[in-house]
Amino acid sequence: MSNIISNQTYLSMLDKNCTNMKDLKKVHTQFIKTGLAKDPFAASRILAFCTSPAGDINYAYLVFTQIHNPNLFIWNTIIRGFSQSSNPQNAIYLFVNMLLNSPIQPQRLTYPSVFKAYAQLDLAQEGAQVHGRVIKMGLENDPFIRNTILYMYANCGFLNEAKKLFDRAIMNFDVVGWNIMIMGFAKCGLIEESKRLFDKMPLKNIVSWNSMISGYVRKGRFIDALKVFHEMQKSRIKPNEFTMVSLLNACGCLGAIRQGEWIHDYMVKNKFEMNSIVITAIIDMYSKCGSIEKALQVFKSAPKKGLSCWNSIILGLAMNGLEKEAIQLFSKLESSNLKPDNVSFIGVLTACNYSGLVDKARDYFLLMKERYKIKPSMKHYSSIVDVLGRAGCIEEAEELIRRMPMDPDTIIWGSLLWSCCKYGNKDVAKRAAKRLIELDPSESSGFVLMANVYAASSNIEEAIKQRLSLKEMQIEKETGCSSIEVNGEVHEFVAGGRKHPKAKAIYHILTGCSGSDICI
Repeated sequence: MSNIISNQTYLSMLDKNCTNMKDLKKVHTQFIKTGLAKDPFAASRILAFCTSPAGDINYAYLVFTQIHNPNLFIWNTIIRGFSQSSNPQNAIYLFVNMLLNSPIQPQRLTYPSVFKAYAQLDLAQEGAQVHGRVIKMGLENDPFIRNTILYMYANCGFLNEAKKLFDRAIMNFDVVGWNIMIMGFAKCGLIEESKRLFDKMPLKNIVSWNSMISGYVRKGRFIDALKVFHEMQKSRIKPNEFTMVSLLNACGCLGAIRQGEWIHDYMVKNKFEMNSIVITAIIDMYSKCGSIEKALQVFKSAPKKGLSCWNSIILGLAMNGLEKEAIQLFSKLESSNLKPDNVSFIGVLTACNYSGLVDKARDYFLLMKERYKIKPSMKHYSSIVDVLGRAGCIEEAEELIRRMPMDPDTIIWGSLLWSCCKYGNKDVAKRAAKRLIELDPSESSGFVLMANVYAASSNIEEAIKQRLSLKEMQIEKETGCSSIEVNGEVHEFVAGGRKHPKAKAIYHILTGCSGSDICI
């Protein structure tokens, strides 16, 4: 009787007193001392806490290995825990181990976690074999399993497989299934397919609207993102923080300051949680819209400044002509309780670039590698090459490109070529242009910049040849595009375009025509 009371007491302690792993380990110690750890029910309770957000998945695995003859619930718990962790491959390992070495076989609740793990690992081809097993077991029409199979295919870019599965049972899919397909198409850049499904949806929820808005933002169709938001408002769907972050990104890219301010005010009035992601998005929006004072105000007033907030304001200062302030803020970041990451160094290198501080850029590049042990990415190399090129250190920039541990991309070669054009370095320009055109034969900038290099050195014949090469290869220079916000509405203009509804009136004013003449 005393053992029963003791066991109930310890189980009660697990429910009431465990809020973190330190508490859990104390209770677990008592379980081991009393022998309660051998009880499958008690062990499963320990395991459930360890696989929760407050737990420790590695400790969970240690607990699992001490359980003799784990039941189906215990297997499902540990597999689910790993599928939601940063090591989803362990969920697959355990699933295979369960299949081959356990008398307990996977059942209905096992499979969703397995398909989620395959989705995270981008292993839809391997997951398709498990899909075949599910069909043989007659479980394919289980709504929960069907949704996770669909998610695996869509998330991994296997859209044909996802579409076949979806079309076979379109009327049986719930809103989750529809959202998975919309997100899958959007992720692969097929935004029109996403919109087609979105318009056909029998029922939409906040995830549906967010998927369309973020899909348009990811595709660079920012005005369409704002239009969907206005439709969302008409449908009386209340936005959440994910909606607002996407909209802030759209406003920042468009330079739509008034709409961005409205979104910021809306969030304050409706008491949205101002977490690090939201604050970063607000800072980024104001910075991109040129209102760096408001960006600084948001940064300074933030109660908790995550590293992303620091990175956003440092880059914002650099891009708004306040390079000195950006470098000073980077120094403050170094002396704070946070450590600069790879994004922080992109910000400070950008500041050095815009202010022409070549020596300081070299120092930061070295600091990043030696003190902070950060491996430079393509963006870091691109930044330092741009710094050197702008300062006229063309040969040094080219040598740095040669010593890069990865293959240089078109951005780096284009940056070097632009610098050669500025300083008239024909020899390096030829090599850079050749590599740029090899990487992307349809890229017009290589021909255009080389033509400019030859023209600057009075070699008009070669300049004409470069221009003719563009025509012969039928390569068109990318059309410029800009946008402007007027009375809260964003207007987009394409160079030489006349599709704007007020194009005639605009050209009329620009060309200075008088009377009723229309100069188009």
